[in-house]
Amino acid sequence: MKTKIFLEKGDITNQKVDAIVNAANELLLGGGGVDGAIHSGAGYELKLECAKLGGCKTGQAKITSGHELPAKYVIHAVGPRYGQHGGEEPNLLRDCYLNSLKLAKENNCQSIAFPCISTGVFGYPKRKAAKIAVDTVQDFIKEDDCFEKVVFVCYAQADYDVYEMALKK
Repeated sequence: MKTKIFLEKGDITNQKVDAIVNAANELLLGGGGVDGAIHSGAGYELKLECAKLGGCKTGQAKITSGHELPAKYVIHAVGPRYGQHGGEEPNLLRDCYLNSLKLAKENNCQSIAFPCISTGVFGYPKRKAAKIAVDTVQDFIKEDDCFEKVVFVCYAQADYDVYEMALKK
């Protein structure tokens, strides 16, 4: 299989993929931005399922059902808050993407969609975050070509433009 990487502008909750990744907070109980949109789209059952998971540490990821979303699964990845992890932010962000990819593979997903993790209220600089996201995904699929497609979904045009540049490099 040769994994194809796509870039789309739009709403991640509409993606028809096996798994979408949620830019979650440590409680996993919903929030603003992508997290709020995913919880809203999935319905209340997602919050109930997340409540049983006991939260999630920064850099880690946990998987749930997609409930009312088109995606079968939601992978909740907790990105770092920029400037609050003693310089470990790049490693923690890389771990978010890597752990999400591993969970998708373990659950036999053929397709996965990522939002821009940590670039909203968590304050991670967009260019740096996009480079980490793209490099991590590309490195993973070079070693383990287990997906049909990986999609980076950007809600805002500014994010789309940054990811477009990162993918060209």
